[in-house]
Amino acid sequence: MALDFEKPVLELEQKIAELTKVEKSKDLNMDTEIEQMRQKANALLEQLYTKLTPQQKIQVARHPERPHCKNYIKALIEDFTPLAGDRLFSQDEAMVSGIGRFEGQSCIILGQEKGSDTESRLKHNFGMARPEGYRKAQRLISMANQFHLPILTFVDTSGAYPGVGAEERGQSEAIAKSIEACVRARVPIISTIIGEGGSGGAIAIATADRVLMLQHAIYSVISPEGCASILWRSGDFAEEAARALKITARDLLRLGIIDEMVEEPIGGAHRNPAATFEAVRSAIAKNLKELQIKPEETLKAERREKYLAMTR
Repeated sequence: MALDFEKPVLELEQKIAELTKVEKSKDLNMDTEIEQMRQKANALLEQLYTKLTPQQKIQVARHPERPHCKNYIKALIEDFTPLAGDRLFSQDEAMVSGIGRFEGQSCIILGQEKGSDTESRLKHNFGMARPEGYRKAQRLISMANQFHLPILTFVDTSGAYPGVGAEERGQSEAIAKSIEACVRARVPIISTIIGEGGSGGAIAIATADRVLMLQHAIYSVISPEGCASILWRSGDFAEEAARALKITARDLLRLGIIDEMVEEPIGGAHRNPAATFEAVRSAIAKNLKELQIKPEETLKAERREKYLAMTR
């Protein structure tokens, strides 16, 4: 699936496919022509992706073929064992949780899963967790403290679920308690924004010692559409809102909201998931090594000061 701004590249890729088909069917040697077109397509793709607007970044972050939480768990975590339920109400499928090994180190894993097709998207509620999802996260953070296990989180949500049932069960309280659990955690926490990081739904599991963010992911206090509907009373101003919100990795790195930007392959993570996984693996491994040598009280104090400093 090509995004609207990728249409010139799509046209070239279609021509390459047609030439490749003709070459095979008529036993011709068109390697030179095909290679030249492929180089042209790659150059055009690189040119497009080096100057994406915030609105275009949103499209890339929401691309349906972009790797999701479960893809990262499969690629990076060995012996992953899901842990279900908040022990209070029910199991929330939007919040994936469990225990596994990252580079041989046992870890607690948390993340939002959007799903990849209609059935899985409905199952995972499009990555929008309910209160029981955040209370499940609190339970696993407590487990991490008990067994001295680092916590890795993968953030990909447009926001917490805003339904009536969620509000009745204390959505805001659950998010606040999840943030508090992260701040008070006695173990290293590394959060990676892999797609959308929306509002409190993201911050609930992204209040970490180190916040990593993929190059074309987005992270904001509200969706641009939601912001436009509040400030301008119209979704037509979403592009203006996207620019004003400073939702891109470069902006957030400059502002000190995130700690590291993880570069994506040319054309975004959806074009080369394997390379993206390796880039994320390397970034997490480096940061985890740095954090694990810090005493418990130092970790807590630095994490607390980090977030207090953002309010000054």
